[in-house]
Amino acid sequence: MISQALPSAVEWRVQVQNVSKEFPPALGSSTLAISNVSFEVRNHEFLTIVGPSGCGKSTLLNILAGLAQPTAGTILVDGVEHARRTPFFGYMFQKDLLLPWRTIVDNVALGLEVQGVSKAEARREALRVLERFKLARFGDRYPVQLSVGMRQRVALMRTLVCDRPVLLLDEPFGALDALTRSVMQEWLLETWMVERRTVIFITHDIDESIFLSDRVLIMSSHPGRIKGEFRVPFARPRTHECLATPEFTELKRYVLDQLYDESVKAFQDEA
Repeated sequence: MISQALPSAVEWRVQVQNVSKEFPPALGSSTLAISNVSFEVRNHEFLTIVGPSGCGKSTLLNILAGLAQPTAGTILVDGVEHARRTPFFGYMFQKDLLLPWRTIVDNVALGLEVQGVSKAEARREALRVLERFKLARFGDRYPVQLSVGMRQRVALMRTLVCDRPVLLLDEPFGALDALTRSVMQEWLLETWMVERRTVIFITHDIDESIFLSDRVLIMSSHPGRIKGEFRVPFARPRTHECLATPEFTELKRYVLDQLYDESVKAFQDEA
């Protein structure tokens, strides 16, 4: 369960080196959200970061996506530090953020339109992606006509259609009920097996972190640091049957032991 030998540097898609983020003073004091965070992500790897509430997971994704800049540290993509990281990262938030006045196909096309693609071409590409994942029959519907789980599928299609090599997924299933969440997890893995994008996935759900990932990073409570990591030993493709195995239970216990004290600290800080 503990980390195995890591690959050579040429295989790394993303390298985060000693990144910290401090927010300006509020009510007389500044806030250190994350501190000296370092990790690397292999090309085509599904990496999950799990940690207690408020540990800076979303802040870290915002920095990776270029929506915020680190106070200290460096981020390399394919071994190079880029002034603009936006072209490398597709970002999916916990809320689907679909526009209610747009049809599903037009919602999926929105990212391409923002990039300057003509509306007609963006619509054709959006429909192609929906057809590829057997969602085209919903193309002419509006978000209000879809279930929460289906809206999240559409939000992922909107992220995929922009064709970024790295996907940042910020607790995309956090608002779903347990059964829908399980179905969506298997669907996400099927989608990832087709696309084979590099994925950095954020969650506070231990089962989800193990089930989805090739490798899991564990973050400490605020300010967030990387406390540990492990590789997931289960072969792909996976189904939820593996959650009932003794091996899964053992690994879950290991992660829970790592996270419990951090969660207590986070609760005490909030109190």
